[in-house]
Amino acid sequence: QVQLVESGGGLVQAGGSLRLSCTGSGRSVMWLDMGWFRQAPGKEREFVAVIRRSGGSTFYADSVKGRFTISRDNAKNTVYLQMDSLKSEDTAVYYCAARFTAINRSVTTVTDYDYWGQGTQVTVSS
Repeated sequence: QVQLVESGGGLVQAGGSLRLSCTGSGRSVMWLDMGWFRQAPGKEREFVAVIRRSGGSTFYADSVKGRFTISRDNAKNTVYLQMDSLKSEDTAVYYCAARFTAINRSVTTVTDYDYWGQGTQVTVSS
């Protein structure tokens, strides 16, 4: 079993920055694909970014590419999402997700992840 706890959300003005953290327990995050998703009110949960367990490659949604950076600190068993140049449309609850296996699975599909955190609210004021 893997438990995930997010932190770092809050209220920020447009153009500002926030860093989200996702701390795992039960397994080392270095053995997991770790993803960030978000869900705005009235919308479906959507993919934001992932860092792969094999080699640490990263992949981003087009909407955040160049503004958000995902990284991993294996010693702290924590994955981060650095969010810069925030826009009002980035307002959402952000969720951390994890999975052991990626075989026949998509990095962007919600149902292809096995473990989820409780979410942290990010609000960007314009």
